[in-house]
Amino acid sequence: MRLDPNPITHRRVLYIAVPIVLSNATGPILGAVDTGVVGQLGAAAPIGAVGIGAIVLSAVYWIFGFLRMGTTGLTSQAFGAGNRAEVAALLTRALLIGGCAGLAIIALQIPILWAAFQISPASAEVEGLTRDYMQIRIWSAPAAIAMFGITGWLIAQERTRAVLVIQLWMNGLNIALDFWFVLGLGWGVSGVAFATFLAEWSGLALGLWFCRDTFARPDWRHWGQVFDAARLKHMVSVNADIMVRSLMLEAMIVSFMLFGAGFGDVTLAANQVLMQFLMITAHAMDGFAFGAEALVGQAMGARQLAVLRRSAWMCSLWGLVVAGLLSALFAIWGSGIIEIMTTSEDVRAFARLYLPYLIATPVVGWAAFMLDGIFIGATATRDMRNMMVVSFGIYCVAVVVLVPTLANHGLWLALLISFAARGITLGLRYPALEARVNAA
Repeated sequence: MRLDPNPITHRRVLYIAVPIVLSNATGPILGAVDTGVVGQLGAAAPIGAVGIGAIVLSAVYWIFGFLRMGTTGLTSQAFGAGNRAEVAALLTRALLIGGCAGLAIIALQIPILWAAFQISPASAEVEGLTRDYMQIRIWSAPAAIAMFGITGWLIAQERTRAVLVIQLWMNGLNIALDFWFVLGLGWGVSGVAFATFLAEWSGLALGLWFCRDTFARPDWRHWGQVFDAARLKHMVSVNADIMVRSLMLEAMIVSFMLFGAGFGDVTLAANQVLMQFLMITAHAMDGFAFGAEALVGQAMGARQLAVLRRSAWMCSLWGLVVAGLLSALFAIWGSGIIEIMTTSEDVRAFARLYLPYLIATPVVGWAAFMLDGIFIGATATRDMRNMMVVSFGIYCVAVVVLVPTLANHGLWLALLISFAARGITLGLRYPALEARVNAA
């Protein structure tokens, strides 16, 4: 048993959460710069090519997003238990998984490209430029996926400032190289791809540098520990549960957009604008959910029920404060944000019509966001998976019942109901999570 001498305070929670919130904010900025730089080329095809290529690769990489969450939960528990050897072994496992997954993506790049264009066909010019973009960027897949593991490993030890530095470095370098390669050297779409390729590999190098203390000791290459059958089986089980849960969540969001497309182009565009409010909510709440992952995981590893409860309570309290602030922000400035995001008066009008659902989303979804973090930290991933199955079923029923009569209003209500269902169902499983500590 390892007892952390630092109490769970508001300052400690914010110390973990704020760097994550700031780190998340850098992603949309990079996307905007990528688009803006190729937009200076004076043609539509480069913009479309970068957009399609980035979306496809992000979707492929996202499949391995379980590595971030699973690594955080497992590492925080080993860290809380004072098991330094397992903490080091988890870093090695995460890097091996990330590297192997990235190499598999490189090997499968031809069918990946083929599938992408089957799902989203484009003009011959856009397809050609997209191939140029992806055939360069895909070579950084091992770095991009391995970074999931490093990020989770650092978060588990409350080293979120290191995560922020890595993101600032990667995105800052990417932006600088965008301007140099595209506008200075005239490399076009290939310049954007090379910029991201170099930024991702340099980000991995910086991440490994932040792990240098662990590499200075022999534990990370203790292969008997790294490839221990029981630990590997547990890691696979945890990550598989998270992957199933995440795929169902993604299916929910994708189906929402597809159903919305059936109500016409204006409604689809309005829904797309409003989804950005949901992304803002997710990015802001992630900081406190990640804090819960780290602190709850450490408490679980140390078998300290009182610390687990306080960690869950403190992180959730701050999450609720942020949820309330977001709802207030959307209520006061939501219409202004919509006007900035689109110049179409029809889209603006429809977006304002459905804005109340986004005002409610942060508070309605608060419990789901926070309990996700708590259950990941406790590696109670089977419960996460099962409750997502239940919530997805409730969402499907809500869509069938509400959409035929309420159209897009019914669609937004179904999404809100699914968020509430996730929070309620996970909340009902929370006592079983505490019982695991008492039984240990």
